[in-house]
Amino acid sequence: MEIIDIVKKHAPITGDLIAEMLNLTRPTIRSDLSILVMLDYIDAKPKVGYFLGKRRTREDESKLPLLDMKVGDLHGVPVIVRETTTIQEAVVSLFLENVGHLIVTDEQGRLAGIVSRKDLLKVTLGNATASSMPVSFIMTRRPNIITVSPEDSVLEAARKIIAHQIDSLPVVVPAETGEEGDVKVVGRISKTNIIKMLLDTIAEE
Repeated sequence: MEIIDIVKKHAPITGDLIAEMLNLTRPTIRSDLSILVMLDYIDAKPKVGYFLGKRRTREDESKLPLLDMKVGDLHGVPVIVRETTTIQEAVVSLFLENVGHLIVTDEQGRLAGIVSRKDLLKVTLGNATASSMPVSFIMTRRPNIITVSPEDSVLEAARKIIAHQIDSLPVVVPAETGEEGDVKVVGRISKTNIIKMLLDTIAEE
């Protein structure tokens, strides 16, 4: 990855200088820097800058396995409800599955929307009739949903999770309808998936 190569050659180096060398802005690379620090590929000291982390300096880690891993190797089973599911049923599903978001699909399994805990809380507080409403009334609809494909890298998924401050992403593939933009949900990748994989990798060392 270019950021790691730059840090290797110029450490200690500030985030602003890294961004300048990549012809990007600091906010653009902020999520990448956070991920690489979290994974110990680079490290940072206040008022000093970035330098190589312990993981990157190990000879047996030179291939950066996490950066090569695909979403399809890691994603879990999606928690799905239909557009016609009532808000009461959605609340039950949310707590039974212990997730932060529910993925909403139509009858053909195509992605229709996302419902979060916050969405459900907002609509149910002080609204006695809300429980019988369908989730389609309150869900976030496409194209305002951030997704990944099984072929995307885990790094790209982590980047999107951090940049958009969300807990998980639907994993989608093109739907068989042939309609442009129609996608079918095949999985879900979350912060928990990524962190567990990281801990398993460290445990194997």
